[in-house]
Amino acid sequence: MQRQDSGSPTLEQVAALAGVSRATVSRVVNGSPKVLPDTVAAVERAIGELGYVPNRAARALVTRRTDSVALVVPEPDSRVFSDPFFAGILRGVSMTLAPTSSQLVLLIEPAEGDDQRLLRYLRGGHVDGAIIVSHHGRDNVLQELAQLPLPIVFSARPLGVEVPVASVDVDNVAGARTAVEYLLSIGRRKIGTVAGPLDMTAGLDRLTGYQQVAAEAGLTEAVAYGDFTADGGEQAALRLLDEHPDLDGLFVASDLMATAALRVLSQLGRRVPDDVAVVGFDDSVVATTTTPKLTTVRQPVEKLGARLAEIMLAKIGGADLTSPEIYDTELIIRGSA
Repeated sequence: MQRQDSGSPTLEQVAALAGVSRATVSRVVNGSPKVLPDTVAAVERAIGELGYVPNRAARALVTRRTDSVALVVPEPDSRVFSDPFFAGILRGVSMTLAPTSSQLVLLIEPAEGDDQRLLRYLRGGHVDGAIIVSHHGRDNVLQELAQLPLPIVFSARPLGVEVPVASVDVDNVAGARTAVEYLLSIGRRKIGTVAGPLDMTAGLDRLTGYQQVAAEAGLTEAVAYGDFTADGGEQAALRLLDEHPDLDGLFVASDLMATAALRVLSQLGRRVPDDVAVVGFDDSVVATTTTPKLTTVRQPVEKLGARLAEIMLAKIGGADLTSPEIYDTELIIRGSA
């Protein structure tokens, strides 16, 4: 049978060419497992020969799926598009979804006080599930997101959420401990930290790792708080070094903040690593662009993104996954420490 010029090929034409019923073609198109492999192959050959494209709207009515997954990042667009962490997560998610029929929808921080708009969108049947990245404990919607009748997976342990949820993260406490223990091992004894925000799991856990080692080694804590951005890291480093000018070691809770700390040290005439050894966290692309290059704690960001997408696809398929998955970090030694 040749494709007619009068319009797009129809389900009936595919059925006739494959020698099966219209209902069988519909089951194959909608991914039903109740079709024999030989029949599936015949239908797929017919679809390829005719150039048939399923009607996504009609398919959604049957399957109740949209073939869309939301990546929700409750951060300003200025941060989403400047922080290499988000690019790595996005690459991992995209590479995993690419071979599937699922499309990615990016949802960034809603307008001030308009959290309900995001919830209405997710409740409205526009996506099959949502991956939540870089969430804050202050977010009013976290608890509501976790309880949506929709597959949800978080990029880290969501603070303040009481129901079991699927999440993927690295061992931030252990990673921070490794950084501070390394500074001790190279002879540093006055070690401070530029911590991340305490309403985020990464900020809280990386500070905890620093504090644990400081307590074990009898160090006096020296802490200033940033927001995981270069500007926030610069202001925090200035405050920290003003209050503790004798620091000889510095653990910074993100590479972006660490690059700013290196600039501040240079402006103050402090040599790195001679006067102050610096260790960051992430091993993002910026770690190799600084002078000196940044010693840092590597987290496998693309792998985390890929795993987030794998869990999402499994949950959309009916898997009951509600446990956290934790990955190891690795210390990467370069010139700053």
